[in-house]
Amino acid sequence: IAIKKIEDEYNKGGDLGHAAAKILEQKTQTTFLVENITVERVYETLFKIARLEGSKSQDMKIKYISSLLNDANPLEATYILKILLGTLRLGVAENTVMDALAIAYSGNKDNRKMLEHAYNVSSDLGKVAQTIAIGGIEGIEEFKIELFNPIRPMLADRVKSENEVIEKLGNEFAIEYKLDGERVQIHIEGDKIELFSRSLEKISNYYPDIIEKIPKTFQAENAILEAEIVAINENTGDFLPFQELMHRRRKYKIEKAVKEYPITVNFFDVLYCDGKNCTELSYHERRKKLENIVKENEFAKYIPMTIAKTENEIEEFFENSINAGSEGLMLKMLDKPYQAGSRGSHWLKLKREYRNELGDSLDLVVIGGFFGKGRRTGSYGTLLLATYDENTDTFPSICKVGTGFTDESLDQLYQILNPKITIKKNPRINSEMEADVWFEPELVIEVVASEITLSPIHKTAINEIRKDAGLALRFPKFTGKIRVEKTAEDASTDDEVMSLYKGQNKAAHDKNLM
Repeated sequence: IAIKKIEDEYNKGGDLGHAAAKILEQKTQTTFLVENITVERVYETLFKIARLEGSKSQDMKIKYISSLLNDANPLEATYILKILLGTLRLGVAENTVMDALAIAYSGNKDNRKMLEHAYNVSSDLGKVAQTIAIGGIEGIEEFKIELFNPIRPMLADRVKSENEVIEKLGNEFAIEYKLDGERVQIHIEGDKIELFSRSLEKISNYYPDIIEKIPKTFQAENAILEAEIVAINENTGDFLPFQELMHRRRKYKIEKAVKEYPITVNFFDVLYCDGKNCTELSYHERRKKLENIVKENEFAKYIPMTIAKTENEIEEFFENSINAGSEGLMLKMLDKPYQAGSRGSHWLKLKREYRNELGDSLDLVVIGGFFGKGRRTGSYGTLLLATYDENTDTFPSICKVGTGFTDESLDQLYQILNPKITIKKNPRINSEMEADVWFEPELVIEVVASEITLSPIHKTAINEIRKDAGLALRFPKFTGKIRVEKTAEDASTDDEVMSLYKGQNKAAHDKNLM
């Protein structure tokens, strides 16, 4: 079969599994040479592929995959390739699976909370499923944090003012700089060290300088630490924007990138230490433990922190953080534990105001694209964006964005989005608009806007403010930031947007009373 034929079929729908099926339908197969495809055979072959290493591993992978495809019928080939590429696109997310596991193995959907905790501290839904299937709910109760299995990160709610911080956190709280870098989870034991991104991707290869230097600053037997990696100007020590750090995301010439884009590692939490779970400790206790086990130097630092009680103290620390190159503040309750995988009011973020009435950016999921015209021919001139609805585990549309793009960013987005094209709209996408192209809801980008308005078209917070109306962004603009460190489920939620909408209207009302 000619490569050109495969490429043409793939380009029609952007799905290699379906392309394989179409081609195999046209192929005359010699049945007496065919070995039946079984679940066991597929599993064993995939397991062999996963364990391959070394210079000839690529050739062996091709050989194993070819052996399966040679014996597969069109439908089998479709799903073999979808499994290999991780593009099954069933529209079934983790929450749905946990509900099903709770009902199937405990008879009670309410036990989903226990499964969710196990998943949050392990990030391994397969292991959670295996545990409840074998040991029942009692096995889930014994689930523990393990080194080198990433923990799902705790997230923060956004606030717009110092006054809102006082209302939510009370009389005394911790304030930290909110650095514009890559959040990382560092697992370390002896000479072994692994780095995981916010989306739980293993990123150790991008940061060999961390692998080399951090053990020298570490004073414990083992630990799981959280930090923010930030690019710096080596001459001045000033923080550089997040996009500078993304030059580290190279497959090749890593040593050159290390020299050209120096970094600092800024620690802010400890989740596990010397064999003990630290997530159940209060923030105050965890910070104290962190400062006992990490020795600061020019490469490894603590994120600047202070304890505050008043709006004036917040404002002063906020100004200091902005002057230092930070993008705002993180504000945390002193007496609360670390809630893995949770977004709530125990942690808040107050970011630098953009020049718009919203006062903050939104991280939105790219769900669709519209082909460009004129200068933008050959790329996507406009993108359809969505928030994340935690209650329904869906992605409701909020706006189309076509401004803020440079030629370079349009080309970059085109390259990133093309492999994510789907033949049909993903069932988790909630949109009445018809895009030229639908994407798997995975890529997150940062957007600013002038305000949030009611919309008869978009589905974010549908029916929450007014019947048959959702919320939309007015004059949205791409900031230039592609949030590669975030998953779609980390995007701004419809609840956050609704809160911003209500706050925006309250501010307008208060202004009219003045």
